[in-house]
Order: sequence, then C-alpha cells, then structure tokens
Amino acid sequence: MVELLKNVLSGNNQFAAGGLLLMIVGGLSVYLRAVPQKAWEWLVGQITLSLTVKDEDTAFVWVKEWFLEQGFLRRVRRVDLDTTVRSDRLALIPAPGRHWFWNAGRPFTVEFHRSEETRGWLPRRSESFSFQTIGRRQSFLKQFVSEIVECHRRNCVSSLFVHDDGWNRVSGYTPRQADSIVLPAGEMERLMQDVARFKASKNRYRQLGVPYHRGYLLHGPPGTGKSSLTSAIAASFAMSIYAINLGDFNDRTLINAVHEVPLNSVILFEDIDCMSTGRAGERRDIRSNRLPIQDDERKGGVDKFGVTLSGLLNVLDGFNTPEDVLFVMTSNCIESIDQALLRPGRIDYRLYLGKATREQKTELYRRFFRQASAFEAQAFVEAHPWADTMAEFQGLLLSLEENEDCPEAAIVLR
Repeated sequence: MVELLKNVLSGNNQFAAGGLLLMIVGGLSVYLRAVPQKAWEWLVGQITLSLTVKDEDTAFVWVKEWFLEQGFLRRVRRVDLDTTVRSDRLALIPAPGRHWFWNAGRPFTVEFHRSEETRGWLPRRSESFSFQTIGRRQSFLKQFVSEIVECHRRNCVSSLFVHDDGWNRVSGYTPRQADSIVLPAGEMERLMQDVARFKASKNRYRQLGVPYHRGYLLHGPPGTGKSSLTSAIAASFAMSIYAINLGDFNDRTLINAVHEVPLNSVILFEDIDCMSTGRAGERRDIRSNRLPIQDDERKGGVDKFGVTLSGLLNVLDGFNTPEDVLFVMTSNCIESIDQALLRPGRIDYRLYLGKATREQKTELYRRFFRQASAFEAQAFVEAHPWADTMAEFQGLLLSLEENEDCPEAAIVLR
C-alpha cells in the first residue's frame, strides 16, 4: 500500500495524484468541520448534568404537578392543555420543545419530547422530560428531585389507577371520606388505628427483617361497603389505589404490574373469591376431596395463561412482594378462598361487613338529614326494614332527597 501511494504521488501519474490529493483534503475538511461540534458536545457533557423522566415512570405526573407551582410557567409562550394532573380543572404545561428557567439560582433547560409515532398498536405516543443544568455534582439534581417529590406530597390526592398496558389514572374517581362510612361501633377506629400503626412502624419492620407490607381482607355480602371502605382508607392516609382484575393478568404480567406500583399505595384485589387459577395453582377441594374441574371440562376452556395460585401467593408474600404497600382484598364469600391466602403475612387483618344494623342506619339517616331528630331517624329505619345493606339504605335515602313531594321527605326536609 505504501509503495502504491509513492508511485501515485511520484508525479508519474499527475491525474491520479491530483485526485488522491483532493480526496485527502476533502476528507480532512469534513473531519475538521466536525471537530468543533464534537469538542463542544464533549465540553457540554463535562460541565452539565442531565435528568430524563419518561411517561412510563410514575414521577412523570409529579413533574407536571411541579410545573404548575412554578412562576416561570407564566412566561412560557408555548403551552399544552393537560387534564391528567388535575382532572377537575384544566392545567397548562410546557409544550414540546426546549424551555429555559432558573431554579435555586441555577440555569435549567427542560426539553419536552413527544414522539410522532404511536407505540405499535397503541394510540398513545411516548413522552419524556429532559432537564439539564450546569454542574458536575449529582447533589444538585438530588436536591431538584427532592423538590419535585415534596411538591407531590403537598398536593397528593388519593387517586384510582387501573391497568391497561400500564397503569392509567381514572379521571372521574372521587375518594370517599372516612366520616362518610358508617360501621358498627368501634370498627372504623380499630381499622384506622391498625393502618396508622403499620405506617409508623417502617423502621421497626426493617430492624426485625420483616417485609414491610400488610394485608387486609374485607368480606361480607354484596353492598356492605367494602369498596367504599377501601377508598376511605386510601384517602385518610393520602394513598392511591391500584386496582387489579386478576382475569387480565398471568403470573409474569402480574409481577410486572405490581412492581410498577409506587411506594405508599393500596393494591386492591376485588372479589378475590372469584379468582380462577390456572393448573399450576389448583388445589384439592377440601370439602369434596376432589380436584377442581379440568381445563377441558370448563365451558369455553380455562385461561391457562391466567394467574395461578402460586403466582398470587408469590406476589403477596414472596421474593416478588413490594414493600410499603397495603394489600386489600374483598370477598363476598370467605369460605371460597384458599386457606393459603388467609394465613398471617398475607392476610393480617380481617373485617366482616355484614347487613346494616339499626344503629348504622340511624346514623346514616342523621348524616343525610341533619335537622332530623333521633326519634324521626329510628321511626324511618323501622318503617323500612327491607333495606338490609348500607348500599340499599343509602339508595333509599338518595331517592327520598330527590322526591321532595313524598310525605316522608316533607318531614325530614322541613
């Protein structure tokens, strides 16, 4: 190769020598033009810190919440309308592109990126925030992240999330307040005290090496307030609810979904007694001493890719169990639940919600109609004995409020 270059440049072939020289000069010029840009990129990389938050992360919404409290947002001229942060009213956030702002005396840039293409068959496009600031120590970014987390805690509102290829917030959800739930005397206080003790015992759990999670089973006939009570628990402790329908998962996807649930959350399994497990999770029916119906005997076939009992147990109390969460399970028939689910460590607190007592109905009546006397409330309860559950009695009171022409409404609404 060296001899070839010598021959070409020796002058015997001026045409080839000139062409090679032009090629070398052209290549060097292209390379030299790229040097300033590469040098600039290297320099920027050495003196700046960057942080990226993708929409797959729970903190993505936290960043939006933080934006709403920043004064610089009023100076941004390109904004997007957003309803995922505050469903009750519209919010403005920076539009896709690069924006400048100052935070704690430091210059920051934030670039909001939104992809042009959807995620495969999903209609939703991916989004991300990329922050950049001058500095080399990560402590600056940690302080910035702490500010975002603190903002989220100040504005934390109990929300409901359902899973559909990722956790999605239910915009129309309104949490129940604890004082709107009427339980038999002492039950609500004991339950709330138990949750409060758990929330205050994080360090103690770690000292003892005990997994920091707690399971609650709310069981009883339909309409007794199990879901409403779960909502009240979450709202009282500023926790969000992540509702899981086991029929939509298999063992692997259930583990992945649970691992995406943030700390300080409620993971809700509704109607756990209706769970249909796969072959790996089947057990003998203790009462009949026979195996459950075989796959090919089930009408339409069983979902062999569904959640197995062993998979569910592993999520509740195994290596894949998340920490700092409450597991809440509801059931209409506790007798149908496998005994392995009921042991301590998986279910630590049971609460039976039965038919409404006279005292519960009387209390609920007086909350609806503040001016009614105790005698009027008791008389109304005795006149409507067919309303067995709190849901039925509440529906009766709502219909009474709406029908102001009926004699009973005239008494209590006077």
